[in-house]
Amino acid sequence: MKNLHFIGIGGIGMSGLAAAAKDFGISVTGSDRGAERPENRTIIGALRNQGIEIYPQDGSRFDAPPLPDTLVYSTAIEEDNPDFMKSGDIPRLHRSGLLRHLLEISGKYSIAITGSCGKSTVCCYLAEALENLSLDPAMLAGGLAKRFKNDIFAGNYRPGKGQHLVFEADESDKSLLNYGADYAIILNIGTDHYDKRELAEMFGAFLKQIRRGAVLTEEVYEAVKTAIPQGLDIKIAAANASSPNASCAITEYTSSPDGAVVRFSDNTSIRLPKPGRHMAINALCIKLMLEMLGVNPDAVNGALERFSGVWRRDDFAGVTSSGAKVFDDYAHNPEKILSCLSGMRERCAGKLIAIFQPHGYKPFGFMEEQLFEYMDKFLRPEDRFILLEPFYAGGTSSFSPSAKDIHSKWQSRSALPERFLTLPDRDAVKAFIDTNAVKGDIVTIMGARDNSLSDFAVQLCK
Repeated sequence: MKNLHFIGIGGIGMSGLAAAAKDFGISVTGSDRGAERPENRTIIGALRNQGIEIYPQDGSRFDAPPLPDTLVYSTAIEEDNPDFMKSGDIPRLHRSGLLRHLLEISGKYSIAITGSCGKSTVCCYLAEALENLSLDPAMLAGGLAKRFKNDIFAGNYRPGKGQHLVFEADESDKSLLNYGADYAIILNIGTDHYDKRELAEMFGAFLKQIRRGAVLTEEVYEAVKTAIPQGLDIKIAAANASSPNASCAITEYTSSPDGAVVRFSDNTSIRLPKPGRHMAINALCIKLMLEMLGVNPDAVNGALERFSGVWRRDDFAGVTSSGAKVFDDYAHNPEKILSCLSGMRERCAGKLIAIFQPHGYKPFGFMEEQLFEYMDKFLRPEDRFILLEPFYAGGTSSFSPSAKDIHSKWQSRSALPERFLTLPDRDAVKAFIDTNAVKGDIVTIMGARDNSLSDFAVQLCK
């Protein structure tokens, strides 16, 4: 495995893996359909600065030698992809197989972060906490850590000389079952990709591949406890002090526009670097993992109070001409959307205007019932939830359900139907914001896979 070609190298997971392989001394090229789009400039630019040649995804990589010895692909790559069609009998390797290889040759203690929600944030947060403790970790994440972004690395991969490698384990295609790790954090089981029973079975199987220890939230523990291997060190993070199983629990959460403070059952407390109860449980999981790794408990809480954040996670984009604050977030399933907007409400003096672009038609259909139930309970009469048409990235699709279809269903079922809107395009969204958002309001752009949403959030600002 000396010369790799990545199909779809611009993806958030594939680009980090490509950067890691290059850093490990492997020759890397890649192709991507969106390589020249301005919204992908951060990731593609960093790869090129690392010395990785990027080709159009049209098979042209195979026109002249030297040819790659292995093609790296993800589950999202269709069989009729031009690079597949033109590559002949060059062996293929799923990205999870390459990740397994890099974990094996790294020589580091590996820490897998998984769950339905919050993986990227916790992966970057844990890596930054380790760096705050001067432990110089390596990191491979599904988001761009602002602390680790530079001209060579976009922020989803960080080389490190320390003993630890923190990485994100992807549950979306069950490929996390293709490798193991020394340690793991499993955050939650939510409405994304599979039903909760199937997710619990998958995470239980993954725990059998963890060699030293794992931190589980109480929700996950209850779902997988019969599958936990005997002898595996387990710590349980609980959202409240009434938990009978907790290794440590949240006993108090206090929020204000200036920030949030969380107190734990060990009589310590921290000021959270980001608001939201989901961030409190994230911090507790990291606290327990750091203690499992042998970090001095007296140093742990201070390391958790400093976190620079992740691109497109609770990301402040600016202020509109009327004074409303605009945020950009990757939230794309019901639990993530609810957590995102709950955190926004804590610092919002006015109304919330949420704009959601689903990351595909099939995921939209899968989540629409749960998302309606959450939003119908959460939204106040003055809030607005705007649906955009799902993002289409190619491949087969029935183009159903549409935003209009779901909007009609939701309006017919809600006692306050005016809270739900659908608009035809981004120009219409901007016109709505210009007319309706005022100082004290918060506008939140949400959706996955489409990096142009970040630019759109900025365009809404003055």
